[in-house]
Amino acid sequence: MSREFSAVILAAGHGTRMKSSLPKMLHAVAGRPLLEHVVRAVLPLQPERTILVVGHGAERVRQHFSDFDVSFALQEEQLGTGHALKTALPALADIPGDIMVLTGDSPLLTSQTLEALRSGHQRSRAGMTMLTYVVQDPTGLGRVVRDDRGRLARIVEEKDASESERRIREISPGLFIFDRHVFDFIGRLSNDNAQGEYYLPDLSRFYLEAGLGVHTVEGEDETGLLVGVNDRSQLACAERILRERIRRHWMAEGVSMVAPEQTFIDDTVELGRDVILEPGVVLRGAVRLGEGVRVGAYSVLEDVTVPPGEAIAPHTVRLRAEAAG
Repeated sequence: MSREFSAVILAAGHGTRMKSSLPKMLHAVAGRPLLEHVVRAVLPLQPERTILVVGHGAERVRQHFSDFDVSFALQEEQLGTGHALKTALPALADIPGDIMVLTGDSPLLTSQTLEALRSGHQRSRAGMTMLTYVVQDPTGLGRVVRDDRGRLARIVEEKDASESERRIREISPGLFIFDRHVFDFIGRLSNDNAQGEYYLPDLSRFYLEAGLGVHTVEGEDETGLLVGVNDRSQLACAERILRERIRRHWMAEGVSMVAPEQTFIDDTVELGRDVILEPGVVLRGAVRLGEGVRVGAYSVLEDVTVPPGEAIAPHTVRLRAEAAG
């Protein structure tokens, strides 16, 4: 039987490298905000409670998620990921079970990956479990340091890493599950490091010292190609990967694409079987295409419903629920 768990999603950062007045977590990829992709990945696992830790642009984030089954914790000062979790923990004091901690700028996360993390944690009986990835370029990411028996020794942030540690390609993207001992350990975190912040990965030291065990689960999905979005270049990379994932999904469901690489489908779109999309088609927002619809080349559809069997002429533009036909 699966143990109960709650989820904490860290979403308070300013995102200064985005150079935008829009809160980082609300920047869209494939038709949804970054943070919404993470929320939609975790909710199918049915957490007892899901808490979004908000800070910069908090009211705008609250407004966007007002219809979701989530609650909020305000991190007024951004003093690191460990401090962010500490902000959320009081709201979980009366909720039994483990605590899964995710970062809100990881739009490539899937429910399958999070379920693998949770089930790995339960099987291991460890006090703490973390997701890791082996990446080609670990620049800027926390390195997973192992002992000579392959067990986790520590996690070191790049700014605090030695030259040999920086060559390690196994990284921690900041995705964890903790047992209830986290309530005892969170207050022991120190900000005595290069960034002057309270690091969430430092909790691993307290679990190891207490003999509670730290388990690792290696991720096997595309998240390893982009473990977080911090600037516009990474936003574009997430867009490319997510849109390719969406195309693969719909083709597996019976949709034909004449030129998939030239077809752009938001994550919010629903397509019936035997839909045919010609080159250059763009489907945005709440588009619903019935079975057998054919969309001509270079058409743009946004927030429209098209009945089964209709043929849409090339270069058609239909926006904002215009009547079909």
